[in-house]
Amino acid sequence: MGGPVGGPVGAVPADRLRPVVERVRARLAVGDVRPETVGAAVRRAAAESGLLLSRTDTEVVVGRVRAELWGLGPLQALVEAAGVTDVLVNGPGEVWVDAGSGLRRVPSPLADEAQVRALAVRLAAGAGRRLDEAVPHVDARLPGGVRLHAVLPPVSPAGTLLSLRVMARTPFSLEQLAAGGGLPRAWLPVLARIVRHRVAYLVSGGTGAGKTTFLAALLGLVPPDERIVLVEDVGELQPEHPHVVRLEARHENVEGRGAVTLDDLVRQALRMRPDRLVVGECRGPEVRDLLVALNTGHSGGCGTVHANAAADVPARLEALGALAGLGPEAVRAQVGAGLEVVLHVRRRDGRRELVEVAVLRAGSDGRVVVEPALTAGAAPGPGWSRLAGRIAWEGPPP
Repeated sequence: MGGPVGGPVGAVPADRLRPVVERVRARLAVGDVRPETVGAAVRRAAAESGLLLSRTDTEVVVGRVRAELWGLGPLQALVEAAGVTDVLVNGPGEVWVDAGSGLRRVPSPLADEAQVRALAVRLAAGAGRRLDEAVPHVDARLPGGVRLHAVLPPVSPAGTLLSLRVMARTPFSLEQLAAGGGLPRAWLPVLARIVRHRVAYLVSGGTGAGKTTFLAALLGLVPPDERIVLVEDVGELQPEHPHVVRLEARHENVEGRGAVTLDDLVRQALRMRPDRLVVGECRGPEVRDLLVALNTGHSGGCGTVHANAAADVPARLEALGALAGLGPEAVRAQVGAGLEVVLHVRRRDGRRELVEVAVLRAGSDGRVVVEPALTAGAAPGPGWSRLAGRIAWEGPPP
């Protein structure tokens, strides 16, 4: 960031920029600066600091000031770079970025631990959350849509940790995902019929496998005259659909009160006349209410769940059901009667892809049986005939 003032874009030294930022911040605190008047404030603060800026450098400084005061600070440029999905900060000296081809380390724009911590605390506050020694971790959605996770020392001994998940600025369609190798193109008609015939399904996969992206693309196929009600802990789903209602969980306040949980929201959603009830991620007691909904006439419901494989989903749901006080037999009965399909995605070599479509059925021993219907690179499995009948498929399998 060094170099003479008036040089190329980004040439303003950081130590000379700091007084300008602080002057603008002081004016902001007393209400003298608004986002639309930052340019004038920067020029005035630069003059007071004895800093002569060219027009180009003024634009650079304005951008930095906006990021410093309202945005992601030194991480703003990394988050805004084309294709970036994740920015990870492992303390001040270690920053990693994923632009779709796996994590790569980049030069750190953060000077020291104090700067990382201050940024984390400010971002959490901007999302309406507390982050300090009493509450040393936070998971929240920032106003611009970026998902924030932060952890403070001593929980993270090496320093403050920041994880920023960048949502796609424009939702992907299934056609676009197929064009990028995210799923076999021949499966597109099958997926469209799954949505059209109101099949209840879960998208399974590991962390960062693309569950949310894929689910949003599927929701884009829901007919425009249907009402989608989304229930999420942290809002991430951005389906391209004209009638979407969002409910987001609320964490308890500093007094330990005011929490609104996902299972609370699922019950509220059922009273909002949903055509499609969507639970962004089933990871707790809310699975009980989702399964009840799928078994009481709310067809076409869906959500995501963490699992290593489609075959692991029943066991995962049993574990989640236990958190809601349900025994294995009760979960198996609800899953076998209300949930029909699992769509499993995985991440390999930096690419996210749909690799399996499986159907669920109740086994003779009462357990839930997972039968592969479509597997990438393989012939249709034993579950294909059951799936084909459910979606009224005619002709040979894809």
